[in-house]
Amino acid sequence: MATDSNENKCTTRTQNSKKLLALITLLVVCSCTAHGQPDQATPPNILVVVVDDLGQMDIEPNNPDTFYRTPNITRFASQGVRFDNHYSASPVCSPSRFALMTGRNPAVAGATDWFHKEGDTHRSERFKPALVNEFMGREELTIAEQLKSGGYSTAFVGKWHLGEEEQYWPENQGFDINIGGYWSGSPKGRDGYFSPYRNPRLEDGPDGEYLTERLTTETIALLQKMKRQESPFFIFLSYYTVHIPLGAPEQSVSENRTRAKELGRLTEFGQEEQVWPNTETPRRVRKTQDHPVYAAMVEQMDKNFGRLLEALEDLGIADDTLVIFTSDNGGLSTSEGLPTSNLPFRGGKGWLYEGGIRVPLIIRWPGRLTPGIVNSSPVINMDLYPTILDSAGVQHAAVDGESLFPVQKPRKQPQHRALYWHYPHYSNQGGVPASAIRVGDYKLIRRLEDGRVQLYDLSSDPEELLDLASQMPEKANELADLLNAWYTHAGARFLNPKSGVTPWRPPLKTD
Repeated sequence: MATDSNENKCTTRTQNSKKLLALITLLVVCSCTAHGQPDQATPPNILVVVVDDLGQMDIEPNNPDTFYRTPNITRFASQGVRFDNHYSASPVCSPSRFALMTGRNPAVAGATDWFHKEGDTHRSERFKPALVNEFMGREELTIAEQLKSGGYSTAFVGKWHLGEEEQYWPENQGFDINIGGYWSGSPKGRDGYFSPYRNPRLEDGPDGEYLTERLTTETIALLQKMKRQESPFFIFLSYYTVHIPLGAPEQSVSENRTRAKELGRLTEFGQEEQVWPNTETPRRVRKTQDHPVYAAMVEQMDKNFGRLLEALEDLGIADDTLVIFTSDNGGLSTSEGLPTSNLPFRGGKGWLYEGGIRVPLIIRWPGRLTPGIVNSSPVINMDLYPTILDSAGVQHAAVDGESLFPVQKPRKQPQHRALYWHYPHYSNQGGVPASAIRVGDYKLIRRLEDGRVQLYDLSSDPEELLDLASQMPEKANELADLLNAWYTHAGARFLNPKSGVTPWRPPLKTD
């Protein structure tokens, strides 16, 4: 088992960081006391809540017409800042979680697909997928390790999915406590979400106990314990819900089944493009939110999130705690039961269309952030790493994310910042191998099988229905050139040949 110290890890990540550290120092020194930058003298407690596979349109603050009831998240959004152009770093889970933990784009570490167990293979279709590192390496300086160096107590609860071997599990990646985090990307209990859990880091509860409720109870116990300590705390709660296999208490399922009938909800499916070779029909995509089990899972998640917020109030630490609510990738709409709809956004989990990567983000920090603000700047979950460390007054080396402070006022979309995605794989959900870049309102998607591109103006076409690549060749070429340059910077990996046929490769630099 590796025993790298934080100091040794840090030496590999500090090059070219002086400029960023100077900027961070300036931000902290210039901080406001009411609704501005973080106050380094009073580092907050930090609670991060990640819901697995929760789509952008699955919560009421983002979608008032949603079938799913989320009153606690709605109330939470009114108390914090909601980001309506927030993205996951990947359309699937492990790479997105890597980005959250490290602040780095998963492409730079070859961590571009969900992590498989040894011996399992990644999907191969027309071409073989890119090679994948199946773990978050011990050399990575995680957010938990950084916060520990700043005097924080740290705990992880729930889904980890960042490496099969124990040396890569939370307790060996900076977390003092690990409850429920191991290699698996989905629950393995009775019918998935009910005890006995078959989880080596979570003791079984009473037969039939619901996993989402149990993880919340464990987190509340940690809040009670850590409140008594002198040091601030960092708790990362990663719910397994709403990932398949779907499961929720029967009473809640029955209520939502009845409600769907009373509302006259009629299940509808549309068609996504034909993507795989020899596929005779396009892939189905769900158009309506009416799945009673999925609705019950969202409802139970919201109820338990409300329990967390109530516990913070009861313990008298709500005003001292920075709370972040988000998801790891878009909602599941094109496969594996098609339980939700991301409309008006196209695609879903496993796709680089907006439905696969645009996800909820709400941040509440009483006394520091003005409540009820909606921020429309394009941001990405890698940004949470420097944002959290800045809030704690912990200096850090350069990462791919950018601090979100100040977030108290809506900002114009920064035209200079580029967001990048790289997914050289065939997803379980039907998504094709692709890369993407967004700069301002424009988003370009490149297909990695043949190199063809699609260009969308998200300000007028968030549904990504009108491909502008042929109408705006200069803009398409501009973004394509930026993407090509980024490939080199990131050391991006690409599809591999199959049956003697070679897939597209980025052009070689000539200068």
